[in-house]
Amino acid sequence: MASFKIEGGHRLDGTITPQGAKNEALQILCAVLLTPEKVTIHNIPDIIDINKLIFILGELGVKINKLDKNSYTFQADNINLEYLESPEFKRDGSSLRGSIMIVGPLLARYGKGYIPRPGGDKIGRRRLDTHFEGFIRLGATFRYNKEEYFYGVEAPDGLFGSEMLLDEASVTGTANIIMASVLAKGTTKIYNAACEPYIQQLSKMLNSMGANITGVGSNLLVIEGVTSLGGCTHSVLPDMIEIGSWIGVAAMTQSELTIKNVSWENLGQIPSVFKKLGIQLEKRGDDIFIPSQESYEIQNYIDGSVLTVSDAPWPGFTPDLLSIVLVVATQAKGTVLIHQKMFESRLFFVDKLIDMGAKVILCDPHRATVIGHNRQSQLKATKMSSPDIRAGISLLIAALSAKGTSIINNIEQIDRGYEDIENRLRSLGAKIERIEA
Repeated sequence: MASFKIEGGHRLDGTITPQGAKNEALQILCAVLLTPEKVTIHNIPDIIDINKLIFILGELGVKINKLDKNSYTFQADNINLEYLESPEFKRDGSSLRGSIMIVGPLLARYGKGYIPRPGGDKIGRRRLDTHFEGFIRLGATFRYNKEEYFYGVEAPDGLFGSEMLLDEASVTGTANIIMASVLAKGTTKIYNAACEPYIQQLSKMLNSMGANITGVGSNLLVIEGVTSLGGCTHSVLPDMIEIGSWIGVAAMTQSELTIKNVSWENLGQIPSVFKKLGIQLEKRGDDIFIPSQESYEIQNYIDGSVLTVSDAPWPGFTPDLLSIVLVVATQAKGTVLIHQKMFESRLFFVDKLIDMGAKVILCDPHRATVIGHNRQSQLKATKMSSPDIRAGISLLIAALSAKGTSIINNIEQIDRGYEDIENRLRSLGAKIERIEA
């Protein structure tokens, strides 16, 4: 088990380019299963979760050619469906939550798809009902093996278009149902579909392969089924969560940073939420410039009430950045209520921040009130463990601003979502090293 050793309290300086979006790449990679033709994908992040999925695709029989560190070609012209029922797949698939999204494409193209109960992080329950209810509406039969925790859907006669209202605007659920629907006979209407940029990118990619998806960017998608899809070339968007993380790093360490090529139009609420915390940031072309700030003050609402930052489905604020907003608020002037609606375990890491000297009141599993220090007292270094990807990076940001040397254990969780994070931080002047246990 590896750890990070971080000497905090140093200002950083420089330019950083964000990696490709993890959540988009997981969907896009599964979509290569929909065609026997070659698919080229650029800007794939080199992180554990993505590499696990690429490994699973290889085991399924997809021909994979690595063009450079972040570009690959994939060709799924000879798929080994027997792998899906093997003990190896049960092991490989269960360690990655994103593996659920191979089911939709396999069901569409081969009439069956299987998946072990997916793994991932410990941020709370993530239901799979939306995925399987969507497949059932398209005509698939569902089975679940309780002994082996194994899910399966089958449609030997193919899938048929249907109208459905999703019970929640699940991003992975929407992606899975879209991929199943593109080869179904007839028209599928998906209402209450997720409309995140990741879903828009997937839809644009599928349309470039010959699919017929309209309503892209809205919560009503209409999909006219086609008989086959061709190859394409696709480039993954920059990771908006990583962009938000770098803004957090700059604010907490009083650093001047430029974040390059951020795809500003796909950032949604992210810049405005950080501005509400008092952080100055400028749009320079497609870059974000963050000047060094001695202090930043949280805005109240017009009527004087305390600011609440909460998550919501797109175009609301992403839940993945609430942990970072919470950390940033610990050094602001003022008070903010963080309301994490979607996951019940994501705020548990605040105990570590309280140990470091932050003034945080954990109201319940979903809400925390942060009373900012206004830099009157610096956070103290401590030894801690990373419970999930986003809490991990949040604790890392806290450690970079803390006085003394911190140790963060279980950094495999950070590696799942952030490419080469220690070297990129070092290039900006951070004092961080990886220690192998």
